[in-house]
Amino acid sequence: MPGNVFGQEFRITTFGESHGAAIGVVVDGVTPGTQIDTGFIRHEMERRRPGQSAVSTARQEEDTVEILSGVFEGKATGTPLAMVIRNRDAHSRSYDDVKDLFRPGHADYAYQQKYGVRDYRGGGRSSGRETAARVAAGAIAKMMLSGRDISIVAYVRRAAGIECETIDFNEIENNIVRAADPVAAEKMIARIMELKAAGNSAGGVVECVIRNVPAGLGEPAFDKLDADLAKAMLSLGAVKGIEFGDGFAAADLTGQENNDEIAASGFLSNHAGGVTGGISTGQEIIFRLAVKPTPSISLPQKTVDIAGNEVECRTVGRHDPFIGARIVPVVEAMAAIVLVDHLKRQAALRA
Repeated sequence: MPGNVFGQEFRITTFGESHGAAIGVVVDGVTPGTQIDTGFIRHEMERRRPGQSAVSTARQEEDTVEILSGVFEGKATGTPLAMVIRNRDAHSRSYDDVKDLFRPGHADYAYQQKYGVRDYRGGGRSSGRETAARVAAGAIAKMMLSGRDISIVAYVRRAAGIECETIDFNEIENNIVRAADPVAAEKMIARIMELKAAGNSAGGVVECVIRNVPAGLGEPAFDKLDADLAKAMLSLGAVKGIEFGDGFAAADLTGQENNDEIAASGFLSNHAGGVTGGISTGQEIIFRLAVKPTPSISLPQKTVDIAGNEVECRTVGRHDPFIGARIVPVVEAMAAIVLVDHLKRQAALRA
């Protein structure tokens, strides 16, 4: 199966390129009768939309979602739900100088080796622009989760080397880096702007907390819940690592320290991050993502052209100096898609 499809019982297929006519998604497995709130879709798209702050790209896209099929009189029909998002503000000429170069940190070289041809405008299919389609699909998934009391909250825990010292979910949408600590947010912004002025970029860590997931979701071997969440997150181009619960810190713990003991009242700790044996325990599911610095920087870098000649590369155009803030709604969207898929699979198992 081509790698443009994700999920089983709830499945999404995305299409389109950064500077093509449009991007979009087809969603299969939407429960018939689900109320489709276009205002909520708009809200989710606004959270990811480019051009929203000084730490995001200056590209201006309205990201208006057109629903082409699968909805009648405001409700899902159960047939494929297709959505399209037109590209209105692509400046393709900005890439003329690098069309024959392999930009460091980008997928240019890998795409050329795989396909023998590539769309160099804004990275084509490898661009973060593709994630807008995922957010649209994720909005549908969140609607399907409504009424279950499941909450999914992602936020920037660290950016440009600066860590949140306090965690307050109410602060996430009150600052442009979507940090959960207003004091740390100011420091993050200042450092990111310094890097931006120097033609550089910053990376960070995004944490996601999912609450009220019922115990029992996930398959025992290859489709573990944490494995599918990991695949969903690592399918995002900017994500280079993931850990659940104590994550890599568990490597330095003893079994006694790392095990989650159980009492009649429930688990006494959550070192596992809400998943054991690949199946949800009913505790909070907690994972963290390593988000790389934006590879599009204006500083000179060494590379080669398509003929193999060594050249110097400078990336011009409109790019995010910090991807983390806009990846937050994408992380939530992909988590929602995974949860809906596994809820449907569990419902079929225990029917």
